[in-house]
Amino acid sequence: MPSRRDTIADDLRDRIVTGRLKPGDRLPSAAHLAAQYTVSTLKVHGKGNFIRRPVRRITYVGGGRTPDRRIVDLTPLSVSVRTTKVRARGHLAALLEMPTGSALTEILCLGHEDEGPHSLARIYVPCDLAPAAALRESLPYEEIMTALMELRPPPAEVREEISVRLPTPEEVSTLRISSALAVLAITRQTADIAGRVVEAALLVLPGDRADAVFTTHHMIDERPAEA
Repeated sequence: MPSRRDTIADDLRDRIVTGRLKPGDRLPSAAHLAAQYTVSTLKVHGKGNFIRRPVRRITYVGGGRTPDRRIVDLTPLSVSVRTTKVRARGHLAALLEMPTGSALTEILCLGHEDEGPHSLARIYVPCDLAPAAALRESLPYEEIMTALMELRPPPAEVREEISVRLPTPEEVSTLRISSALAVLAITRQTADIAGRVVEAALLVLPGDRADAVFTTHHMIDERPAEA
């Protein structure tokens, strides 16, 4: 049997979905809800609670891709980029299959919608494959990604690992999300035809605004049947 809390939440959710409560509207006060549903409440004063405007959804594109398709389409967002020289250690060294201490370029991309952080991506590339353009933080995100795709060898194998988990304290702070909101965590490893890992990407997408799509292309033998 649902609790009174669940009943109230379901009723408010229904009002939002049906449009009786719209983005920007103020929710009924705790005292009003308590009287309406005949429940008790603590006396805490504040500005009240408001209906959040829908956040823009972004899609992670998994599986096979062509060079002009991005890991995540961040073009609808404004993206701040920060590049740093780091050393491969622990999980990162294992992911890139490099000796501990090897030099890497980290490209940190933080997507924004209006003033709010929206998505977080950390891309790691061996320093000899990192374009000089990637070290210029003033360069737009799309130009850095284009330069990166042009310099590194064409990918021959892509391994993607996706999990749903609670955010780390750092992710809570960076993305300004609740510690109780699940995130879509994606680890992507790209290797060239020689088997060398040429890029690793760690993405964190808040669960309330992320979708993942995978497309599988099957090879079809179009040779004519023998008579």
